[in-house]
Amino acid sequence: MQDILQTLTQTIEARKLASPDSSYVAKLFSKGEDAILKKIGEEATEVILSSKEGDKSHIVYETADLWFHCMVMLSHHGLAADDVLAELARREGLSGIAEKNSRVPKGVNVCFARSRAVRYLAVRCMKTMRCWHFTIFIRSHRCISC
Repeated sequence: MQDILQTLTQTIEARKLASPDSSYVAKLFSKGEDAILKKIGEEATEVILSSKEGDKSHIVYETADLWFHCMVMLSHHGLAADDVLAELARREGLSGIAEKNSRVPKGVNVCFARSRAVRYLAVRCMKTMRCWHFTIFIRSHRCISC
């Protein structure tokens, strides 16, 4: 199955520079990122509606459209399906809760990038003015006072 993603990535890249009159992909690229993102929004809405309808073949069809347009967006940014697959592989076996907790919370300000002993990210909550130190190696955090 991964072969189809690679083939599709190559096709998108090949058509990126084609004439907008001859290629849908080229037309999307010629209209710019906003047009690509608008299509992703439309396709995501269609996936939601098809899921609510419960027609499995329609769900698959609309999901394929969404994935295709996401691949066009990835290409726009110099990325490919393999980059997303690598991220999914990185997350495999990692608890969704632990992965979410390892992210920098909203409303925080980065105050340190790393220390000499351990690489970590320290962020300061702008509301409480406390710092959270995220240890990169174990992807956990603990709140400590400044």
